[in-house]
Amino acid sequence: MLKRLFDILLSFAGLFLLIPVFVIIALLIVLGSKGGVFFSQTRVGKNQKDFKLLKFRTMYTGAEKKGLLTVGESDSRITSTGKWLRKSKLDELPQLLNILKGEMSFVGPRPEVRKYVDLYNERQKQVLSVKPGLTDYASIEYVDENEILAKYPDPEKAYIEIIMPAKLQLNQKYIEEKNLLVDLKIIFRTIERIFKQK
Repeated sequence: MLKRLFDILLSFAGLFLLIPVFVIIALLIVLGSKGGVFFSQTRVGKNQKDFKLLKFRTMYTGAEKKGLLTVGESDSRITSTGKWLRKSKLDELPQLLNILKGEMSFVGPRPEVRKYVDLYNERQKQVLSVKPGLTDYASIEYVDENEILAKYPDPEKAYIEIIMPAKLQLNQKYIEEKNLLVDLKIIFRTIERIFKQK
């Protein structure tokens, strides 16, 4: 209950205070390439319930049909504005609406697409017992996931066999430890990690 109250208050405050940032980003996206401002994708949430995750559009329209994973900073599907948004993680800001709606929380396992969730074993499916989040231990550890994947000859195979299991293990660590203080620690560590990456 306390976690949900925290999510509501913080997401509402964030949406209100960030209105000017949303407007600037929207203009940059529209001026930079054809298409809408937002991108939505079906992800798997708590208790395996699907929901539409929101992001600022960082790819050219229709580019997601060429693959679910983005690899490296030179992925030709990503717009010039999109590269900056991804690097700064500002493309994730619309998920404040997902949090306000109760589909997500600030902290929790990052929601995955159904294609990869279908590969989870029974233990890994435990991560679906809590609301997905904007950030978690795995988000901090793999903040540069695209660059890591770019080092492999078969990025999707590497994601499925190496990165996804490692991330799910970190997700399970969060579930075992979760409380409001842990959430606050993860939020501050995420902000610190993003700034260090720049």
